Amino acid sequence: MTITADDHRTHGYTDLPRLMSLMSGDEKHGPAATSTLDVLWVLYDRVLRVTPERTQDPGRDRFLLSKGHGPMAYYAVLAAKGFLPVDWLPGFGGYDSPLGHHPDRLLVPGAEIGSGSLGHGLPIGAGTALGLRAQGLTDPAVWVLIGDAELDEGSNHEAIAFAGPAGLDRLHTVVVDNSSASHARPGGIAARFEAAGWSAATVDGRDHTALYEAFTAPHPGRPHVVVARVEPKNA
Repeated sequence: MTITADDHRTHGYTDLPRLMSLMSGDEKHGPAATSTLDVLWVLYDRVLRVTPERTQDPGRDRFLLSKGHGPMAYYAVLAAKGFLPVDWLPGFGGYDSPLGHHPDRLLVPGAEIGSGSLGHGLPIGAGTALGLRAQGLTDPAVWVLIGDAELDEGSNHEAIAFAGPAGLDRLHTVVVDNSSASHARPGGIAARFEAAGWSAATVDGRDHTALYEAFTAPHPGRPHVVVARVEPKNA
């Protein structure tokens, strides 16, 4: 495929709708993608210490997209930040495209895990944070983005219950709450994490300033969760 000069320049937040519009198809999971757009942008633009040149650096921050069944926003942000060529986006979901309906860490530059099956990302994140600690790498942060519906999965609750008492303070979770969980109690997400010893904040998932402040809030000795509320999925 042809890669143009535009494919390698950085893009801003206002470019994201155009980048997302380049991807089409029956399996694009539009609501799942758009619900994560602002969280992803603030993380990659202002928080994560990782660049296209540092994807193999042991000291990099790790971002794990557990909500991998709607990766359009993720691909758009990675393209905007130069991790992958913009020219790849129109092929999204195609037979010969590296950009599948679920991200593949072997094909997508910058992707840390293959994801899409609900309930895997947070346990992997807890294990990653524990492994980094065991190696003496105490500086890299681990970030996991999950959806509120993923809290229907017991594997996530096991990870929540482990990470708090283990004091995994380099582990951060963002829960994008679009009211799609089957068994959740309204307003109860942050309380569930706090009961297990996590630091927690709940903010407007479209407010970039509020997201940044919540992402960077100090939480010594404890893992940290940010619940990012967005419009309901079926609204």
